[in-house]
Amino acid sequence: MGANTLKHADGAKIRALVVDDEESILQLLAMALRYEGWEVETAAGGAEALEKVRTFSPDVAVLDIMLPDFDGLQVLSRMRSEGFLLPVLFLTALDSVDDRVNGLTAGGDDYVVKPFSLEELIARLRALVRRSQLMLDQHPDPVLRVGDLLLNEDSYEVERGGEPIELTTTEFELLRYLMRNPRRVLSKSQILDRVWSYDFTGKPSVVELYISYLRKKIDSGRDPMIHTVRGAGYMIKAA
Repeated sequence: MGANTLKHADGAKIRALVVDDEESILQLLAMALRYEGWEVETAAGGAEALEKVRTFSPDVAVLDIMLPDFDGLQVLSRMRSEGFLLPVLFLTALDSVDDRVNGLTAGGDDYVVKPFSLEELIARLRALVRRSQLMLDQHPDPVLRVGDLLLNEDSYEVERGGEPIELTTTEFELLRYLMRNPRRVLSKSQILDRVWSYDFTGKPSVVELYISYLRKKIDSGRDPMIHTVRGAGYMIKAA
C-alpha cells in the first residue's frame, strides 16, 4: 500500500464488493484489494450481494455472471432499479462476444474472463473508480444542458422542453457522453470505449442500435438534436 493508494477526496477508503461462488477467487481478490488499501466485502450469491450493496454502499463491484441463486445480470438489473449506479466489472468463464454485449448493455462497465490476470483486473478496477470519481469531481453542477435538453447526473432525470423523458441506464450513459461533448463528432469506437468501457470487436452495431433508441425518445416529433456525420460518427447540438 503506497502513497498512490486511491482514496476518496475526504480520505475515506475505496469500498469494493466482490461477488463469486468460488471461495478461492473471493479470498484472492479480497486479499489483493485490501493490499491496495481498499475496504472489501464479499458475497457468494446474488441475494447476499444485493444485501451487501444496500448495507455497505460499495464504490465498485466485481460480479461473477454465474451465481448459484440468480445470475450476475439479474443482480445488476436489481441494483440499477434500486438506484445503485456504481461501476461494475463482470467476471465470467463465458468468453463470447454475445455474452459481453449482453452484460455490458445490461449496464455493466467492464468484463474480465476467467482465468484472469490479477494485475489486469485490479488495474481495470482502479480505472473504473478513477473515472467515476473524476466524473464527480469535474461536474459540480449535476445538470448538463444542450439547447432545451436537460440531463441531471445526480437524479438521473432527463427532460426536453420541460417534458420528462424516461431512459434506460445505457441510454442515459450514451446521452450523458454526447451532452458532455456538444457539437463534437464522436466515433463509434470512442462511444464504445467510453459508454460500454469495452471494445466489442466487430460489434459497432450496438452503438447504432442505442442511437436509434435515443432518437425515438429525444428527437421524435421535434427538431432533431442527434446527428449522424457519415463515416465519422455522431454529434449532439441544439436544434
